[in-house]
Amino acid sequence: MKDFNGAFVKGAEAYGRLLEVFIDGHWWVVGDYLENVGKCTKRLGANAYPQLYGGASGMGSLRGSSPGVSGYATPTKEVSSRFDS
Repeated sequence: MKDFNGAFVKGAEAYGRLLEVFIDGHWWVVGDYLENVGKCTKRLGANAYPQLYGGASGMGSLRGSSPGVSGYATPTKEVSSRFDS
């Protein structure tokens, strides 16, 4: 009984390969998900509590577009004339 090449052994090998790919694929997806959640949480935490993340305590340290960089919108005509055109 040196050579076990029966249907049961081949079936068990196929099932083992399928299970390995299935588990590995799920670990990959879950790992990517947790990595993205961590990055988002860190970004939100840095915006909410900049003093904890080594940033300035002012509102100018927010990431993304800010009024300090892009400027405030300034009205060019009266409100009533906007709807009369």
